[in-house]
Amino acid sequence: MNKPASSYLALATAALFALGGCDKVDHFFGNSQTDETPVQRIEPKNDNTIGMLLPDFAQLVQNEGATVVNIQALPNRQNSGNESGMDLSQFPENDPFYEFFKRLVPNMPDIGQDDSPESNASFGSGFIISADGYILTNAHVVNGMDNIKVMLNDKREYSAKLIGADSQSDVALLKIDADNLPTIKVGNAHDLKPGEWVAAIGAPFGFDNSVTAGIVSAKGRSLPNENYTPFIQTDVAINPGNSGGPLFNLKGQVVGINSQIYSRSGGFMGISFAIPIDVAMNVAEQLKTTGKVQRGQLGVIIQEVSYALAQSFGLEKAGGALIARVLPNSPAAAAGLQTGDIVLSVNGEEVRASSDLPVMVGSFTPGNEVKLGIWRKDKQIDISVKLASVEPLNAGGKIIHDDPAYQDDVRNFSVEEAGLTLQTRIAGGKQLVVVTGAAGAAERAGLKRGDQILAIGQTAVEDETTLRNALAKSGKNVPLLIQRNNDTVFLALNLQ
Repeated sequence: MNKPASSYLALATAALFALGGCDKVDHFFGNSQTDETPVQRIEPKNDNTIGMLLPDFAQLVQNEGATVVNIQALPNRQNSGNESGMDLSQFPENDPFYEFFKRLVPNMPDIGQDDSPESNASFGSGFIISADGYILTNAHVVNGMDNIKVMLNDKREYSAKLIGADSQSDVALLKIDADNLPTIKVGNAHDLKPGEWVAAIGAPFGFDNSVTAGIVSAKGRSLPNENYTPFIQTDVAINPGNSGGPLFNLKGQVVGINSQIYSRSGGFMGISFAIPIDVAMNVAEQLKTTGKVQRGQLGVIIQEVSYALAQSFGLEKAGGALIARVLPNSPAAAAGLQTGDIVLSVNGEEVRASSDLPVMVGSFTPGNEVKLGIWRKDKQIDISVKLASVEPLNAGGKIIHDDPAYQDDVRNFSVEEAGLTLQTRIAGGKQLVVVTGAAGAAERAGLKRGDQILAIGQTAVEDETTLRNALAKSGKNVPLLIQRNNDTVFLALNLQ
């Protein structure tokens, strides 16, 4: 038999009294708040109880909601409609082939749907960063559009000019002809902590002025093809239409721009990503002053420093960015950076993970000089590098094919303690050391048949003698630089 609702209410009330004490129950409902931080703490009852932060977002929305805008963007006339060029009107409704081609053909409208530019409009959110009408949103909301409309919180509508968009950071800057607009307060994304409460305001599925809330799940997330944005991961409900809207902390400050979700269904599944506000404001300033974004570049190929690699390089903890390759004719090459160097800091700021380095370097404009803290051969040194612009650099080098036509003077040998069988070959006038078999420690390290061993640490491997000498000096944790297909990467070989 179901219990009456009054019984559940009594139980819930008793639980609240047991949690915080009866004199603290009013705080749970957010009756006490301050202008700066709309959050209350239930004080610990004893030393073994952890105090909890309980947010009240009503004041945040009241104070900051007017800074959020809705955006509608219509496509360029010449690009509107079905871009495939296929006439799909030949398929009657309920025809099974219609569903097939609907999956196959991009941007295919439903049968009977108006195929006008308005039917392909993009909807999103944004926020006002200056009283004279500058607005930030996502680049993907307005890219390819030539008619952008902005609706303010008070229902006023304006036509917006696209000042510029940066696809790499997914940030766009708009301008409307208005004055004395309410503006956001810029927060500090670096101060965010996992577990901290945050809120989003936007227009999911067109439902304007919608508020959702959650916590910061993680910081500094690196997503595929997003090398210059250390995303903030949250569990705030973000859906189509939220894109470009602000992510607020509990002080009412904007700490990010809601940009992406992880989803298998197309809707929110508990993981969303926001662009840190400092990254976005840097992009906005460059778009405003020059109309484009320039980022500094070192010219290196890097990889993550695992715990095993940290041990093999003599580091106390895993961290930094391991240089697996220095591109020729690059700033890194000119400054004397070497394969096997580990970048620990940029201008004194710690590089905690390899994904941090492109973001940190990219925040500087080309021509700036940065000081890198480098771990090389068991000691730290500083190297200054003058950055170049982000342009495709010639990787250089020659691909060595694992094909008999490229081989002669083959000699076999083995390193039993490592589980390695190898060959020395001469290809293209150069002697190579190539793995022919991996077992034991070598297999655990990830070595495979066909891998070319280029170096041990920062000692080049040219033949059997140089390999054995370098192994003897490396101890039990050996960093091997290998070439596999077109990639170079370090692997940690543990001989214990």
